[in-house]
Amino acid sequence: MLLEYYAKLSITEQEVMLIIHVKKFAQEGDTFPTPTALSERMTLDASETAHILRELIRKGNIEIHETRDQNGRLMEYYSLDPLYEKICKKIEEEQFFKKKEPGEDEGRIFRRFEEEFSRPLSPMELEMISMWLDEDRHQPVLIEAALRESVVSGKLNFRYIDRILFEWKKNGVRTVKEAREYGEKVRGKRTQKTTVSDHSSREKEKRTYPSFNWLDSD
Repeated sequence: MLLEYYAKLSITEQEVMLIIHVKKFAQEGDTFPTPTALSERMTLDASETAHILRELIRKGNIEIHETRDQNGRLMEYYSLDPLYEKICKKIEEEQFFKKKEPGEDEGRIFRRFEEEFSRPLSPMELEMISMWLDEDRHQPVLIEAALRESVVSGKLNFRYIDRILFEWKKNGVRTVKEAREYGEKVRGKRTQKTTVSDHSSREKEKRTYPSFNWLDSD
């Protein structure tokens, strides 16, 4: 694990070799080898070895602990536990992000949004798409359909798309066909309402109605 992850933890090759020697000394019964003893097994002198030890301690990869031997005498030893904890944390992070890698459908949706917005998506926008998929359980094809709806309506923004998806879910829309039929039905109602209003208020100020606005659909 150390050899696999030391570069990802910003540990140098010299530091790795010194860690290996510290571990070897501990296996031999010397848990607190001096810089001089370590340098005798390396191509570094004692001052260089001492400097590397200080750096490892400063970076939080090695700690100096105290304990008592069988005779009650106080003794110090090098602990590699902080290093092991860092390696374990790095492994957990990689496993987490591996699970979070977008699948084929999710990756396609990200690309479609970037194409329509003509720019890379922000972290918040990426998180919103993931929320639609993971928390709201919207089908990828419906998310793409809502994106197309926003483009056609000339209202290309995430709040508008989120509102479309909310309305579809609230009204039991599960397929692209149902979404299309629902949109036509709602637009039909709005057009009819507009026509009646225009006939009954000829003396009032004329109002124009654009294509159906999902943000005002309550």
